[in-house]
Amino acid sequence: MPKVKTNSSAKKRFKVTGSGEITFQKAFKRHILTKKSTKRKRAMRVKGVVHSANKDFVMRLLGLK
Repeated sequence: MPKVKTNSSAKKRFKVTGSGEITFQKAFKRHILTKKSTKRKRAMRVKGVVHSANKDFVMRLLGLK
């Protein structure tokens, strides 16, 4: 049997925490920031957590399941 490959784009976008949660960086924080409110930009700093409905799919992309 061949080895299962990890999805290269997923390994760059997601990180597994010590408690087993999968985190990701919020979108829309790269450019055109002048029109976005400070509150909105501050909220985008916080790491996002993958929802339980998508967790199995992301884990499969990362080769963890």
